[in-house]
Formats: sequence, C-alpha cells, structure tokens
Amino acid sequence: MPATTPRPVAVLGPTATGKSELALRLAELLDGEVVNADAMQLYRGMDIGTAKLPPQARHGVPHHQLDVLDVTETASVAAYQRHARADVERLLESGTTPILVGGSGLYVQAVLDELNFPGTDPSVRQRWQRRLDRIGTEALHRELAELDPPAAESIPPSNGRRVVRAMEVIELTGRRFSANLPAPGPPRYDTLLVGLDRPVGELDARVNTRAAEMFDEGLVDEVRGLERLGLRRGRTASRALGYQQVLAELDEAGDMTAAAAETARATRRFVRRQRSWFRRDGRIHWFDANRADLVAEISRLRRHVDPW
Repeated sequence: MPATTPRPVAVLGPTATGKSELALRLAELLDGEVVNADAMQLYRGMDIGTAKLPPQARHGVPHHQLDVLDVTETASVAAYQRHARADVERLLESGTTPILVGGSGLYVQAVLDELNFPGTDPSVRQRWQRRLDRIGTEALHRELAELDPPAAESIPPSNGRRVVRAMEVIELTGRRFSANLPAPGPPRYDTLLVGLDRPVGELDARVNTRAAEMFDEGLVDEVRGLERLGLRRGRTASRALGYQQVLAELDEAGDMTAAAAETARATRRFVRRQRSWFRRDGRIHWFDANRADLVAEISRLRRHVDPW
C-alpha cells in the first residue's frame, strides 16, 4: 500500500452497544465507507431481526457486505474473508477509509489478521451432518465435549452447523478443533481497533427493549416472508437470534410474547460470549458508548496511537 494509504478503523463489541451508529459517524467524519462484519447482516431480507440500518438511515455512506446472500445459502467465514478483504483493499487503494463494523468476532478477525482456515471435505461434513440429523444437536455437542472440551465451551449447544464443522476439522486434522481457533494477530492492516461497550445492566435493558421493538416493528411478518423464500432450509440464517425463536413458535403454540422473551434471553447470553471473545484481544481500545467525546477521541487515536 502507498504511504498515503488511510488508516482503517474497526468498531467492535457486543450487540446493542451502538456500533452501527458510531461507524456511520466515523465514516462521515473520515470520508470513509462501512464494511459490515455481522454474519447475519449478510443476508437479504433479514433486516428487522439483525437491526440492519435501512438505506435511508445511512446518510449516503456506502455500506459493503450487506445483503449479499440468500437465506438458503450458508455463510462461510472463508468466503467472507475473501470478499471483505477485497472491499477493504479497494477502498485503501482509492484513498478511502474503511470502517469495519460488527460483532461477529471471527469474521472481524478473518479480515484484519493473517488467518488461514482448515480445509473442508464435503463427504466428511455430510457424514457428520447426517449424524446431527439423526441424534440431534445437543447429543452431538456432548460428543464434541468428550473430544474437545474447549471447543464445546466456545460453541453453543444450539449451533449445529458449528458443531458439525468442529467434528469435521477434528477428523480431517487429527487435532482438537480448539487448536485451530485463532489467536489475535499478526495484523494484515494498520487498523485502529475500537471496542464499544456499556455497563452490564444498561446493555441488558437495551437488549430487552430491542427485542420487544423488533417484534413490534414486524419481525414475525419478516420471518413469514423469508420462510416462503426458503429460510428453514438455510442452515445459518434459520439459526439467527429472533428468527429461530419465531420459527419455533410458528411450529408450536404461536406465542410471540414468549418468542420475544426467549429472543431477549438468548441475546443476553450471546452478548456475554461476544465480550469474552473480544476482551481477549489486548489491541482493542475500549470505550463506554455513553462517552460524549467518543468520535473525537477515536479520531485522535487514529492519528496518534501506534497500530496494535
């Protein structure tokens, strides 16, 4: 990259902290463009349940890696790495500041760090998928816990896709899946990493409010529309928070009040896992989202603080 290449900024942290709004403000200040790093915002039509900024709220700032997958497609971090890096590098070459934003920790790290992912074998994966279909996600998760306790701890028992991937990697490499989990670095770009968080009680309240508002704003109708487009066939999209809870209630009692409460509960658990992931990276500069001079301080750090 030339000496005049702008310095990227990554806005990271748990759900409901205000990352999207901060990224937009930074993009406006720095003449930048936003690159999404939220795995579920990759999907077309998954708008309400992912808190995706609608086009009219983006203030004309271009956003990349939004609405690039159909709900029937499986999100792949390796594919995302290729496409998002292409966006980042094109922006850098044009003299535009990339603002990477999202709470999907591995997706963020896949762009910013020199990561290589273990290969895949469709026949091995299909065999583990058939076992998952036969015995259920929780049972296969227990098998993973016997083989690789750290991996089982990092993967929720409900995430069958990741459990299958872990078992596939263990079989292909002969090593624990957790041995392939990336540690921070080495960095690929001169990126300023900004972590956004809020006090636990405040963030829990924001999560509860957000879940209720999503259902008020039409999440159930959104899910019904996506169901007609094949949402249930999508191994990734159908597991998204909010969407899986609505699908479950459509199959059962149809109690959307219960679905909203379960969405909030599952999101609060997810927030704690996000914190755990990001806090292990000592390169991140953490800020309280309530800080009044947040944008100005991040801009100052970008100019004066050494990378990483």
